[in-house]
Amino acid sequence: MAEKSDRQARLAEDNIVNSIIGEGSEFKGEFKVNGLLRIDGKFKGTIETEGKVLIGKSGEAVTDIKASIVIIGGLVEGNIFAGERVVMLSSGQVRGNVITPSLVMEDGVVFEGNCVINS
Repeated sequence: MAEKSDRQARLAEDNIVNSIIGEGSEFKGEFKVNGLLRIDGKFKGTIETEGKVLIGKSGEAVTDIKASIVIIGGLVEGNIFAGERVVMLSSGQVRGNVITPSLVMEDGVVFEGNCVINS
């Protein structure tokens, strides 16, 4: 029973948005964050986190991303290095290379680049 509540607490913690770049906002630079980073605006620079990066449908990122999980619903121009998995939603566009142990790609994704599935 304790194992289940620990897992639920971890899942809830993983979904807490620590940082957000909102729609209509622009940010340039180096972003290091713990937890979840959500981008609905424009970002240019580098992203590094042990957690998740979510590029929303209206998000545009010109960046190299190093994260555990990367979810793409908008535009990413740059390389993605994910320790756990990359999820490309149907509205997503990726122009760059992806290195990850697991890739989920919905129908309709635009992907221009190379992908390496590693363990």
